[in-house]
Amino acid sequence: MSPLETVTYETDGAVATVKLNRPEALNSFNTQLGKDLLAAMQMAAADSSIRAVVFGGHGRVFSAGADLKAGINGGERVRQILKELYGPALLAIAEMDKPVISAVQGSASGIGLSFALTADLVLMADNAFFLSPFATIGLVPDGGLAWILPLEIGYHRAYQLAIEAERVPAERCVSLGLANRTVPEAMLHDEAHKWAQSLAERAPLALALTKRAMRRAASLTFAEMINYEADLQAQCIDSQDCREGVTAFLTKRKPQFTGR
Repeated sequence: MSPLETVTYETDGAVATVKLNRPEALNSFNTQLGKDLLAAMQMAAADSSIRAVVFGGHGRVFSAGADLKAGINGGERVRQILKELYGPALLAIAEMDKPVISAVQGSASGIGLSFALTADLVLMADNAFFLSPFATIGLVPDGGLAWILPLEIGYHRAYQLAIEAERVPAERCVSLGLANRTVPEAMLHDEAHKWAQSLAERAPLALALTKRAMRRAASLTFAEMINYEADLQAQCIDSQDCREGVTAFLTKRKPQFTGR
């Protein structure tokens, strides 16, 4: 694979860190960034030694959204980019079996907000904010944002946030359920890495199947979810990690999970 041009990819033990790397353009998305991010997330998903992923950005902000300076290039081109490039990159985050933590400094706007919220866990710098600016330039939310926001905060608040392009500060993001917690900006990436390391010590299969279940919850009835959970639980019960977890609990020691 050719080197990534606009994204950095690093590993530290069982943790992979993927960072958007166009700080001079506030990590705004162009075609190359979309390609590199998809490649990086696919690398993390395919690497059996990686158990958790930190997703961040270099520079002052997580991402300012789409790179408008690159031009919109017409509706058909935008449709193609969203369906064939950004869509697969978003799904790579949502569908990988490993937990992904987005670490947001400065701001996450537009398609950058979509990517931040697609992660499984969201850590924000205490002076950061979220922004859905689409309506101010005559556009609709994209990158799955019109699905994520109503699901997370309800239709009325989601619609208002989208059409009024409200800046939502970090603490309010936590209270609304859009973020898990905030930390001082200087501690953001260290805290995200520590969180990922702690997740990497947990049973990988349990984390993966919990993610699958919760990602499917919106499309299943309650009865269907009970049955789906039963199928997933059967996989967990038969795993070596479950036996290790039970043995460690009974003998009062820390479990050593292997992902089997």
